[in-house]
Amino acid sequence: MTAEGNWIAPRAAHPVDATVTLPGSKSLTNRYLVLAALANGTSRLRRPLRSRDTLLMAQALRSLGAGVEDLPGDDPEAADWLVTPATLRGDSTVDCGLAGTVMRFLPPVATLAAGRVAFDGDAHARNRPMAPVVDALRALGAQVEDDGRGRLPFTVVGSGSLAGGAVTLDASASSQFISALLLAGARFDQGVVVHHDGKPVPSEPHIQMTVEVLRDAGVVVDDSEVNTWRVEPSEVNALEVQVEPDLSNAAAFLAAALVSDGNVRVPGWPQHTTQAGDAIRDIFDAMGADVSLDRAGLTVSGSGQLSGLDVDLHDVGELTPVVAAVAAFADSPSRLRGIAHLRGHETDRLSALAHEINALGGHVVETEDGLRIAPAPLHGGLFHTYDDHRMAMAGAVLGLRVPDLVLENVGTTAKTLPQFTRRWTQMLTGGSADDGTGRGSADATGGA
Repeated sequence: MTAEGNWIAPRAAHPVDATVTLPGSKSLTNRYLVLAALANGTSRLRRPLRSRDTLLMAQALRSLGAGVEDLPGDDPEAADWLVTPATLRGDSTVDCGLAGTVMRFLPPVATLAAGRVAFDGDAHARNRPMAPVVDALRALGAQVEDDGRGRLPFTVVGSGSLAGGAVTLDASASSQFISALLLAGARFDQGVVVHHDGKPVPSEPHIQMTVEVLRDAGVVVDDSEVNTWRVEPSEVNALEVQVEPDLSNAAAFLAAALVSDGNVRVPGWPQHTTQAGDAIRDIFDAMGADVSLDRAGLTVSGSGQLSGLDVDLHDVGELTPVVAAVAAFADSPSRLRGIAHLRGHETDRLSALAHEINALGGHVVETEDGLRIAPAPLHGGLFHTYDDHRMAMAGAVLGLRVPDLVLENVGTTAKTLPQFTRRWTQMLTGGSADDGTGRGSADATGGA
């Protein structure tokens, strides 16, 4: 770390050869937490992710009356969570941080509490769109006070129940608007029918993830009609689940194999998953990597050739920063498209990526719905992260080849991946790039 708290991104002086074990999926952990708080009994979440986003979710649910406690174990960072539902209460405040899953998933839950629940978050969280959820809740019978902003801060005035029913909204800015209503919908008096009317929903695999998690809890969901999801009113069964590793967080580590012509293995990669991050396998294969998935996990190897690509990332926009960083080293131009919605994430990711890569000598042009990236020699400098964890991970990938690259506020990676710099350095230096439990593979080798 520099004196200012920035981080000098380490270069890969030799091909990386490492096994990287990663903690659980943020998307799955937060969905499981919400359902467990609404369930008919106590749930156990095994190996959940502990990051800023998930800890904010756990604390928010505690403030609403649910119990979320660590089960004793050898390592508190790897402890299971025991979630005990309770009658939800209001007169509480929810700190959303920058977590879209907290600010969007919990307002529907708050309508089931008795009393006022105030929502706010980090300064930039107030710029993220919320109107579709707020307006939909009002249409379903909820009272929400936001002074017409359609953004944070706002207050949900819960009455202990919500009528529910059918609602139409435009979810073209985020699939989370739909997931939010589906997750709480079984507890509404009439259930919920959500119809999307607008441009295609981005990151639609995340909606499928929500549907599958609901079905795991015994909730009846009908998604047979395009752009319409029906959740029947019912109890939510308690869960006992092990959280899959976060495949989107894995992308940066796998990218190290491509840009260093090395090998990176991620054990425990699921054979079948609803995580959007699984698409990184096909993306890196198209860029020239050798990709192998077997029972042991996923292995990505650099082939000595790094090609550009033309790819629609509409459903997997969260992978864009890392893919853009890899594309900056390709031997041919790339076009990343279908990702206009990334302008409304933690930062305007399209503008941020273009500005920061170009500041290092790159050639990136913003388009209406994405980026065009042409090969160009890069040099060192300060890479701004905009308090965005995915930007920081992209910068770390660039630093594998670019000397003297300094990442501003790399600590923002704790939003979804605690101890990122330790894991990254261990991957490069031959240490055990593990998940914080001390159980990482001892065969991780590599140079730096």
